Amino acid sequence: MNQQKKGTNRDNNHYNPVSVIRKKRDGETLSNEEIEYLIQQYTTDAMPDYQMSAFLMAAFLNGLNDNEAAALTHSMLHSGIIVDLSHVPGIKVDKHSTGGVGDKLSLILAPIVAACGVPVPMISGRGLGHSGGTLDKLESIPGFTVDIDLNRYKEIIEKHNLVLAGQTEEIAPADKRLYALRDVTATVESIPLIAGSIMSKKLAEGIDALVLDVKFGSGAFMKTVEDAKKLAKTLVGIGEQFGKETIAYITDMNRPLGNAVGNWLEVKESIDCLNGDGPSDVMEISHLLAGTMIYLGKKADNISKGIELSRSAVSNGSAIQKWIDIVKEHGGDINFIKNPESYPKASHIVDLNSDADGVIAAMDTYLVGMASLELGAGRKSKEETVDPQAGIMLHKKTGDSVEKGETFATLYTNKKETLNNAIEMLKSAYSIGEEAIKPVRLITHKVDKNGIHDYSD
Repeated sequence: MNQQKKGTNRDNNHYNPVSVIRKKRDGETLSNEEIEYLIQQYTTDAMPDYQMSAFLMAAFLNGLNDNEAAALTHSMLHSGIIVDLSHVPGIKVDKHSTGGVGDKLSLILAPIVAACGVPVPMISGRGLGHSGGTLDKLESIPGFTVDIDLNRYKEIIEKHNLVLAGQTEEIAPADKRLYALRDVTATVESIPLIAGSIMSKKLAEGIDALVLDVKFGSGAFMKTVEDAKKLAKTLVGIGEQFGKETIAYITDMNRPLGNAVGNWLEVKESIDCLNGDGPSDVMEISHLLAGTMIYLGKKADNISKGIELSRSAVSNGSAIQKWIDIVKEHGGDINFIKNPESYPKASHIVDLNSDADGVIAAMDTYLVGMASLELGAGRKSKEETVDPQAGIMLHKKTGDSVEKGETFATLYTNKKETLNNAIEMLKSAYSIGEEAIKPVRLITHKVDKNGIHDYSD
């Protein structure tokens, strides 16, 4: 497989870390060369953690402008290889989500888009905290292997128009080191640093275009729609600067996406979706994102036509067949895809019933995610393993009526010792009122190279 590793031989000896850090500390703008120097020094162990920590805090407090964010992305991108997929026919398009509770969209839209003839090279991450990870969901399928080398990555996408893999050591290694440092220096919540982290990985995987799902709300990393707009605008700007057509959507994560939260439970719900029987909110966003990917892949003249092709791929069975084929290619047991009810159940299954009549007025989606984590579906630290059987099925969500004694959620776990904690978290995540509330728009804005637009379907 041909890969590119780009760097520069520019003599950076006239820089020193202290002067560059001081410049950003004082609110000045760094040049591309200064940012490149810092990243090179850090990734070659010429700069200690404490100096990079000082830079990250200065960037966190004083911000990075669009050019600085692009320069940071460029330096992290070129710290490793850039996968060359030019030999694979077609326009390669991927999707990235900023993460949320119950977000299993990649498992649905990737086979849809591939079935429509658009190559999808997808490198995903693992879950940490309340937000689940695509790799953990995939690995809940017995035998499914996400740890593949780049030659195998190439082989699979050439054969199936789709590959689902984890980040290798060669892909944006600077990002891997910087993220670990940000995590322990209280510098995670910086829009340009988040954008650089996301885009350096995505640009390295061999894409030609990108669709982004930027979430806001209680279950998202961005809590307000305004912050989500800023992040989306930065992400789109970076993509366009690198010559990759990029479109983002702003979506509401004030309630979980779909009904399933947890690894295998979400895979099962994804199978339902690919068979045309998924929850309406999941299907709405899946078809929009898939339709946009199909449009960017030049298989549709506009996004509306792309959505039509996405729906057709589900209704004619080509999407679920593509999913079966890719699971088999990655070593997964397709018997569980064809017969998901045969999957082993958790040892403890508990229904939560309502104490009163009323309407679900609101949900704390973050607490739903944390309850799922308590059950074993997520990690409290990177070293922990996840339980594929653990999770929550939500029978009622915001806006739904509920009667006293009616089941509003079911918990699944093999960890009896944390079950009570999870029950209390989930109960406190629900607010029951007397009056129905006005439905919230699931998709609020579209962001592209021309700016931020109110979304209307």
